[in-house]
Amino acid sequence: MSATIKDVARKAGVSVATVSRVFNNVALVDEETGKRVEEVAREMKYFPSPVGRSLSMRRTDAIGLLLPDLFGEFFSEVLRGGDQTAQHAHYHLVVSSSHNNREEIEAALKMMRGRVDGLVIMSPHIDAQTLDANLPRTMPIVLLNCYVDGDNFDSLNIDNFGGAKAMVGHLLEHGHKRIAIIKGNEENFDAVERLRGYRAAMDEGGTERSSHFELPGDFSEAAGYDAARKILGLTPRPTAVFASNDSMAIGALSALKNAGTHVPEEMALASFDDIPIASYLTPSLTSVHVDIDNLGVRAVQRLIHAVKNKNVHCKQQEVLPTTLSLRESCGCTVKDPHKFTS
Repeated sequence: MSATIKDVARKAGVSVATVSRVFNNVALVDEETGKRVEEVAREMKYFPSPVGRSLSMRRTDAIGLLLPDLFGEFFSEVLRGGDQTAQHAHYHLVVSSSHNNREEIEAALKMMRGRVDGLVIMSPHIDAQTLDANLPRTMPIVLLNCYVDGDNFDSLNIDNFGGAKAMVGHLLEHGHKRIAIIKGNEENFDAVERLRGYRAAMDEGGTERSSHFELPGDFSEAAGYDAARKILGLTPRPTAVFASNDSMAIGALSALKNAGTHVPEEMALASFDDIPIASYLTPSLTSVHVDIDNLGVRAVQRLIHAVKNKNVHCKQQEVLPTTLSLRESCGCTVKDPHKFTS
């Protein structure tokens, strides 16, 4: 039978409340008493209940991270940065993923409720009504790449519009006039903003846009592969492609190689995110650079600040700038310089 808190208190010659204070790191327990309680607990193999501890302290020392997916370098980099930051601050990170519709995200929010002290949320299906209906208003929340009306929540967003506009402008500077885009999911905020940036650059460049040059995609390699094959069959054929993320660009590059189309000589290629593998492809991939792991770092730092201030703080909505990593796939000869675009 496992030792209880009462057993430890009896053998250590202290009250149950004193044992509780020792394990909850509460002041008012002198050093000698604290050491004696810990020694007795080790001897008796007593481990305090994390559920009971969270109830007594009204905190769990855990924070939640909701992601659309865990597959792919983008999400793994966000997770890596967030987890390292949480560990450094002595918090546990609870991760949930694969929320592809509103019902799933609502279920995840309810599951996290009471189990974490705050939440970082990245989801294309989140809105203020969903948050209000499923979480207490006192819970600290940081929205990552989500668009929610109002200023009631802390948020961090990438400058998707500015980054896409700058990259398509760069392709125009290379002399390309027929530039196709492989779009992301229509309900995804990042995808919508990147499409808007593409269209703005094409309009400002005086280049006529064509709906035939806007190919559907879902941020996967397979979608990029299929889109590139369709692009090769267009007449007139585009001379450049902007993929809305690197995964689709990798798929597109494979399709172009299989068709014997040389990149960038016959078809220039650029994309968005600049995941670590981008610089190791052949040719190396030109991409809008996002400091991905820093997204996780910044989001968790912001959340911990909110938790420590009991969510009574000035909420901040921040848009993070992007840079261009110009490499071989767009026709640049200099590898990997970054220039600020926003």
